[in-house]
Amino acid sequence: MRLTRTLLTTVLVTVALVLQVTVFARLQLPGAVPDLLLLTVLALALVYGHVGGALAGFGAGLLADIAPPADHAVGRYALVLCLIGYAAGLTKPETGRHRSATVPMIVVGVGAVVSTLLYAGVGTLVGDTAVAAGGLVTLILTATVYDLLLAPFAVPLVMAIARRLEDDPLASEAVSGSAGGNDSINSWATSPGLGGGRFGRPAGIGRQRSLLLNRSRGRAGRAKAGRIKGVKRL
Repeated sequence: MRLTRTLLTTVLVTVALVLQVTVFARLQLPGAVPDLLLLTVLALALVYGHVGGALAGFGAGLLADIAPPADHAVGRYALVLCLIGYAAGLTKPETGRHRSATVPMIVVGVGAVVSTLLYAGVGTLVGDTAVAAGGLVTLILTATVYDLLLAPFAVPLVMAIARRLEDDPLASEAVSGSAGGNDSINSWATSPGLGGGRFGRPAGIGRQRSLLLNRSRGRAGRAKAGRIKGVKRL
């Protein structure tokens, strides 16, 4: 499962990065551009949880840092997406699935805002392309709008692919097989021919003892044997 998850994450991140560089980065849109890589990381985090989201975010950000035409310090976007993936993964419910699309859309909106702020903040700390306050507001607004418009098409698709491989049929069969094995053990322990009484003694010894009791005590022995048999059924 770990290997399958790693391979799937690598493929999805690579495809998202190629589309980001070749398609979305070339769109002549005012302000920012849709961040398909961010949406992919958020979708994976919603399925894999905070640890898987952090790892996926770090790998995706590192690829974006070294992929041309990157013009910022290496590790800048890796740090941002790692934190975003970790935080998004914390919203994964205990059941593993969100009941509606409200929470994923909120995660996308918050992720777009926070990622832009973190990216600008980290750039300011390392002296890499500082952004003016007015330009930052425009980037946040446009990035949020674009990501929310693209999210209904990208996020459900990525989540569906990830969940399809998470629900491993072999694992389910193994679980059902182990459950069947336990049932067999239980039936073995309680069967009239092989099971024992409260102390797990073989039924053959119990039958011999019952026969001896029947021979020596008659009906009292048969009644006692009946009571023992009733306890075994429980």
